[in-house]
Amino acid sequence: MANTTSGAVHGLGRWSDCLNALGLLGISGILWFAFAWQIFLHELPCPLCLLQRVAFVMVGLGLLLNVCFGSRPAHYGIAIVSALAGMVSSARQVLLHIAPGDPGYGSPFLGMHFYTWALVAFFALALYLGGLLMIDGMKLKEAADTPRKAGWLGRLAGISFLLVLVMNVLSTLAECGVGACPDNPTDYLWLPG
Repeated sequence: MANTTSGAVHGLGRWSDCLNALGLLGISGILWFAFAWQIFLHELPCPLCLLQRVAFVMVGLGLLLNVCFGSRPAHYGIAIVSALAGMVSSARQVLLHIAPGDPGYGSPFLGMHFYTWALVAFFALALYLGGLLMIDGMKLKEAADTPRKAGWLGRLAGISFLLVLVMNVLSTLAECGVGACPDNPTDYLWLPG
């Protein structure tokens, strides 16, 4: 009798690889959009905004590890815990600006501030990652511990993610230097005003 389970698991693995790469592209898109908003509209991120970017980066790191080395529970653990930390950080910022008459920090996008969008995105990411972990749960039992080549989508997602990561690190250094960031930044510390 033929074993059809391994074929189904292999098929799920391909879907999982694609969904991990698409998730990584989504994270890269969020970070690129926030970075472009910062550069072109001259709105510097506050310390809580930077903390949310770090959480997005850490979610992306978990997905990047899955894309490069295969899905592992530890990789999903990094991503899910980071999404939860991002939810806490963005919820804190939402609650800081929830009082009537408080204009919030930064310009709104489609009616909500970025930290509110971040809260929604982190919640959606936690659900997405949980779903991926359930899909991969069937595959993980048979997964080999050997690294593998990422497909073109995985390579594109990885390159985009690493590039936006470097750009965000450089812009944060330009904004804050190596010390604490100002509560309400108006200029880059390391760039001429």
